[in-house]
Amino acid sequence: MTLPRTPAFRLDGLRALVTGASKGIGQAGAVALAGAGAEVVMVARSLPEMEATAAELREAGCRATALALDVTDRAAVRALVAAQGPFDILLNNAGTNLREPFLEVQDASLDALLDLNLRAMFTVAQAVAQGMVAAGKQGAIINLSSVNGHVAGASRSVYTATKHGVEGMTKAMAFELGPKGIRVNAIAPGFVETPLTRGVLADPAFRGRIERAMPLGRIMQVEDIMGAIVFLASPAAAMITGISLPIEGGMLTH
Repeated sequence: MTLPRTPAFRLDGLRALVTGASKGIGQAGAVALAGAGAEVVMVARSLPEMEATAAELREAGCRATALALDVTDRAAVRALVAAQGPFDILLNNAGTNLREPFLEVQDASLDALLDLNLRAMFTVAQAVAQGMVAAGKQGAIINLSSVNGHVAGASRSVYTATKHGVEGMTKAMAFELGPKGIRVNAIAPGFVETPLTRGVLADPAFRGRIERAMPLGRIMQVEDIMGAIVFLASPAAAMITGISLPIEGGMLTH
């Protein structure tokens, strides 16, 4: 009898681009991909933090490079991808949130969130996918969405709109790029303790509400996202495309 073989979760010989890699989920994703064998190019505006991460990864025997990049600069994105690519994997992570009640949203906040969370994510994905196609590569693109790509939240109207946009963009990309062998999926985290969320989570009342909303009963850490990133990038997910994977401790069950 010939038994089936478990697909590989390793990424040896593949090259990955990670945006927003200086801290939080982006940094953790770069560590996870490098640990699974990928050569990782980390980009963000803040170079010193990434250089420290890349140095530690290299000391551990991984391949990692840190480069400064403002992903809202479309010309700079295209130039970097052309110079450093082609890539096999994209972790399209760069994003932010500005919490304002809907009736008080400022034009500057609207523009900033649309530019970073949606326009920049589109530009990076397009540039990387173009490089994959030109090189005849199959690949995996992972867009960072949010639980707010599925449900709304107070004082998060613009953020919610951008993350719903990421969800739709992911499906459309998967539909168009699938015939070219490029898989596109999203990860939709709930409340993960990162530098971006640490301020609001410092409020005991707010933290308590979030913990009570999670059947699993705790605020997530970046380590809770790392396995899903490796899985969706790997051959083990060879027939998974166009999905959004919520990682939110059960918040969407009620």
